[in-house]
Amino acid sequence: MEEESEMAKKGHLVFAANGQRFELFTVDPSMTLLEFLRTQTPFKSVKLGCGEGGCGACTVLLSKHDPLLDQVEDFTASSCLTLLCSINGCSITTSEGLGNSKVGFHSIHKRFSGFHASQCGFCTPGMCMSLFGALVNAEKTDRPEPSPGYSKLTVLEAEKAIAGNLCRCTGYRPIADACKSFASDVDMEDLGFNSFWKKGERHEVNISGLPLYNRNHEICTFPAFLKREVKASMLIDSKRCSWNQPSSFQELQGLLKSYDANNGVRMKLVVGNTGMGYYKEVEHYDRYIDLRYIPELSMIRGDHTGIEIGASVTISKAIEALREESKGEFISASKLVFKKIADHMEKVAAKFIRNIGSIGGNLVMAQGKHFPSDIATILLAAGSFVHIINGVIHEKLTLEEFLERPPLDSKSVLISVRIPNCGSIKDVYPEGDSKLFFETYRAAPRPLGNALPYLNAAFLAEVSCSKSSNGIMMNSCQLAFGAFGTKHAIRARKVEEFLTGNWLTNAVLCEAIKLVKATVVPDDGTSDPAYRSSLAVGFLFDFLGQLVDSSSNGWLKGYSGISMLEDVISKEKYDNLDHVKYPTLLSSSKQVIELNKEYHPIGEPITKSGSALQASGEAVYVDDIPSPGNCLYGSFIYSTKPFARIKGIGFNSKSLPDGVTALVSFKDIPKGGQNIGLLLSFGPERLFADELTQYAGEPVAFVLADSQKHADVGAKLAVVDYDLENLESPILTVEEAVERSSLFEIPPVICPKQVGDFSKGIAEADHKILSAKIKLGSQYYFYMENQTALAVPDEDNCMVVYSSIQCPEYAQAAIAKCLGVPEHNVRVLTRRVGGGFGGKVTKSMPVATACALAAHKYQRPVRISMNRKTDMIMAGGRHPMKITYSVGFKSNGKITALYLDILIDAGISLDISPMMPKAVVGALKKYNWGALSFDIKLCKTNLSSKSAMRGPGDLQGSYIAEAIIEQVASFLSVDADSVRAINFHTYDSLKLFYDVSAGDPLEYTLTSIWDKLATSACFNQRTQMIKEFNRYNIWKKRGISRIPCVYDVSMRPTPGKVSILHDGSIVVEVGGIELGQGLWTKVKQMAAFALSSIKYDGDADFLDKIRVIQADTLSLIQGGITAGSTTSESSCEAVRLCCEVLVERLMPLKERLQMQTDSIRWEMLIQKAYLEAVNLSVNSFFIPDFASKQYLNYGAAVSEVEVDLLTGQTTILRSDILYDCGQSLNPAVDLGQIEGAFVQGIGFFMLEEYTTNSDGLVDTEGTWTYKIPTIDTIPKQLNVALLHSGRNPKRVLSSKASGEPPLLLAASVHCATKAAISEARKQLHSWGCLDGSHLTFQVGVPATMPIVKELCGLDVVERYLQCKVGRN
Repeated sequence: MEEESEMAKKGHLVFAANGQRFELFTVDPSMTLLEFLRTQTPFKSVKLGCGEGGCGACTVLLSKHDPLLDQVEDFTASSCLTLLCSINGCSITTSEGLGNSKVGFHSIHKRFSGFHASQCGFCTPGMCMSLFGALVNAEKTDRPEPSPGYSKLTVLEAEKAIAGNLCRCTGYRPIADACKSFASDVDMEDLGFNSFWKKGERHEVNISGLPLYNRNHEICTFPAFLKREVKASMLIDSKRCSWNQPSSFQELQGLLKSYDANNGVRMKLVVGNTGMGYYKEVEHYDRYIDLRYIPELSMIRGDHTGIEIGASVTISKAIEALREESKGEFISASKLVFKKIADHMEKVAAKFIRNIGSIGGNLVMAQGKHFPSDIATILLAAGSFVHIINGVIHEKLTLEEFLERPPLDSKSVLISVRIPNCGSIKDVYPEGDSKLFFETYRAAPRPLGNALPYLNAAFLAEVSCSKSSNGIMMNSCQLAFGAFGTKHAIRARKVEEFLTGNWLTNAVLCEAIKLVKATVVPDDGTSDPAYRSSLAVGFLFDFLGQLVDSSSNGWLKGYSGISMLEDVISKEKYDNLDHVKYPTLLSSSKQVIELNKEYHPIGEPITKSGSALQASGEAVYVDDIPSPGNCLYGSFIYSTKPFARIKGIGFNSKSLPDGVTALVSFKDIPKGGQNIGLLLSFGPERLFADELTQYAGEPVAFVLADSQKHADVGAKLAVVDYDLENLESPILTVEEAVERSSLFEIPPVICPKQVGDFSKGIAEADHKILSAKIKLGSQYYFYMENQTALAVPDEDNCMVVYSSIQCPEYAQAAIAKCLGVPEHNVRVLTRRVGGGFGGKVTKSMPVATACALAAHKYQRPVRISMNRKTDMIMAGGRHPMKITYSVGFKSNGKITALYLDILIDAGISLDISPMMPKAVVGALKKYNWGALSFDIKLCKTNLSSKSAMRGPGDLQGSYIAEAIIEQVASFLSVDADSVRAINFHTYDSLKLFYDVSAGDPLEYTLTSIWDKLATSACFNQRTQMIKEFNRYNIWKKRGISRIPCVYDVSMRPTPGKVSILHDGSIVVEVGGIELGQGLWTKVKQMAAFALSSIKYDGDADFLDKIRVIQADTLSLIQGGITAGSTTSESSCEAVRLCCEVLVERLMPLKERLQMQTDSIRWEMLIQKAYLEAVNLSVNSFFIPDFASKQYLNYGAAVSEVEVDLLTGQTTILRSDILYDCGQSLNPAVDLGQIEGAFVQGIGFFMLEEYTTNSDGLVDTEGTWTYKIPTIDTIPKQLNVALLHSGRNPKRVLSSKASGEPPLLLAASVHCATKAAISEARKQLHSWGCLDGSHLTFQVGVPATMPIVKELCGLDVVERYLQCKVGRN
């Protein structure tokens, strides 16, 4: 131990971050790079979004120097998983290191800004670093020199660079364009709307307008001083644990032996630490052993027998090695096996995870922890072997043997994996009468990876051809399946035995499929078991079906090795499916706008205010504010039971967990205060559970600790003792709520009104659909910035709170009530919010209040940045609903009457739920139902209270309307588009349904939009083309749908304040909060326009003189809630009113000055105003009048999708949107809002499952299980046009809202998916597999792959083969 102590004295950590040298002698080995950068450096661009490596917000560039080759290796890494000790001798580059406001922004930052690719901005620095990593590595290739201004990057590489990064705001299209602008093979005309050039300008103008990317003057990612540092075996000892970095296998064995002798010592072998993102261990380790510098574990060796890859080799390096080997001189079969393994590995995780995660770590997790690994499956099919050492015992096992063993013990180490060369078959069949096939498969919510598969598979088969019988014989095969709900990947031995020696016919395939279904059986409790089994069937059919019935001549001519060549494949069975090549992610999209110069700079598409700062990481969010001295950190302990007594709260350890100092609960509320965490006009919600929990996920206490990590670990280690005796069972469904009369009252003043006489309307109907049902689930906000707050005690019993919130004044009121102080004692500040979508209206209040309560009690600053899991559990989300409806209609599709029973799950408290019925009905009214009647119940359940989420109620109501239209069309066997058209409103019926919101007849632009969109989207032509496609394709079906939206918005009273400072600069305050929606940008434009009526000499652009500042509840009161899509225009009008007063005050002075001098500069005018004591600060309070308070927004969308019948995967081929923005205040901002809302809607309708367990506790807890759209799941082509609907004096400079209405149009994707499924069901019906009711079906929301596949037929392959065998 003396030797270890001596090493500890010498052990230190040296690295660089953005060119700065850091040397650390004492480090907690469990500290991540992200934690260090955010707490001990000024570099805050790395953001904590998920802590799982699943969002990309924390991406950095990590650079290593190889002194032997004198080369620098650069790769992106997820800093939330990378352990700080692992970067010894490395250099880190963050987005600030690329450029910033002080030294100048990098061209990446400028292009992200200019392409309008940053909205809330929280994800933007990570996006920039992912792109920068791709640029740096592209420049190292031997590709031809690109033209000036371009890089060696390709368009596909540019798109794939950000495939693992999540964004909830933009919809990705502008981000992709910013990235592609660097690519050498980009067509500049394909890039979307930007601030650098106008569409149609010459190429030379385009490239000259772009911020210059100079390849020869790029950033040095590895500083020279770091090359002089000598790396050696490292031991870093902290007080409780140590980090060891052995450089030889003998040294490793010595460490393992010594630690094994010390009973109770917890040891962790690490390479990239990526497993932490999945398993989220909270237990403490005494020893960390870094395996990356042991030669035996880091080698890659290839020879004639195959390729051997060391266990610590990263997945990315393994991919490179396999691709390199596939270029070598091995025979073609092995080359192609290696290439396909590499291609499949690229779909594992994201690039910034593959760069640090190891092959060995993945396999060990698969073997010991049942991780659903892709790598284990594909290597299993390839016949791979592993090398294990336990002490002095060396073992070489097949991968199958390894997977079936018990987990490795602490003395065993996986050394390497060997993938054998498949070339021996050529020696057995020298004349080439046999061929080798290898294919890999995976079905996952995201095509490019970054999502666990429902099932993966890989098949290796050697077949031979008989010229005489014209058939194909299976000589041998290796079939592997994994990730389907078993402990590990398996070989389908019985299927292999059956196929071996058999001629491949449809009958043989039928029997093989039966065996597969009996083999691939998910364990009990696995989700979608039947779907997973059907995938196995589909994949095997896809692999073998190509060979059945193929002629020997064609077969022999076609194959040069392993491939899926079309000339072998019967078109009717196999429609050019390609499971290896990446699809082209996005094609060229169109953005059509009409600029309005009347109110310059209003109407100009200027870039979002602060977008370059957001890209560089300099924009300050709440968690970026440096922690004050003596700061405590909080984390919530929440109930896991829905209705239970709390007997006590403790920890599952003898002493308090590390760093934990206290627990705060309802007992700590001061005298005179109240247990209130949320306060709205409908009523309060308590901050903490008292003796009785009301729902699973309810806060029961607040852990305080010396760091956020310690607080989070403390909360995880907390144990709540429950008592369920003599308590009623909780209400967990809306049906139970109705049965037990657990209902909230809806205030009469906001109750929606019925329209017409239902009895009369239903009597006029030719047909009726009675008691049909629709079920809609919830949706999580997934703002990139989790809930966060900082409370700082101030003098005289005051509190300053920094909160990421959409309504600071409501938080001020809740905090004051909780603390029992006047509201003037509480100051809430909000500068910007990293995404809100309604989730930071009410749900931010208890977060800020808990911090304030703790800060009040201990008189110390308290802050929290909630972890993603807790955030998801406490968020509540969108309101789930169950709908039962009856509808009457004529034979031509005209609906005469509609009645709905709607059960809305409000959760435990009111929140904003009383507003839901009116919103649901408002969106429903977009069609003329003849008579509309309904019974809507707000159900009180023992679940978290649901809250506003973008388009609350309207999204559900609009979809319900479309589902009813679709059902009527199915009943009549007519096209749904014609049923929609016949039920459109006339202006008279619109007025009847919407009353004052309908406005004037000229404002009703929907019918015009409908017709224009049909033309611009080529709707009718594409409909015919889709019919042709479906006629000739069995395994893929397409659908198209066009839907309208009508969205009723209401403007709210909003304050504003404009002040002109002594030097002429202008400061603006508004009640609205900048959430990423461009509110500050529009406000700046409005101030510049309104003040421009003061003509002066010199620079005529006010924009550079104006700064919008943070919301401050003690400076500008009555700010209200930033929600409902109208806060930007209301804030703009408030600012305009202020500026009008300022102009009135300044004009007389200007006129007097003009009489004295010929030239008046702005600064001179303001200085003179100060001298004459002109009041240059104006407050206003905009109150919309009755005539303009409410209005309707109109839009329509066409979406086309393609459904894969074997997997249920839906690909959105194209979406076209036409939206009435009035006269847009900023077309660039409004385009971003439209695209972002639409893609968020795609998430609701197609991907996002926000589920709970049997106790009502949310069980989708992060990026592993909750899948928002990514760049590979958005429409391949997304075209957006803004309708310039002319002057309207009732609107703010004739503008209209854009934030929420386009969300509703995403239902077009769901309806198109239903149309494609309908074609699949027609096909099944034609095979005699479905009865006559095959067209009457409901598609669940979201329409996930299992749901789509089930509706298309889980047994579609079996049915098809039965038909084929029957015909033969």
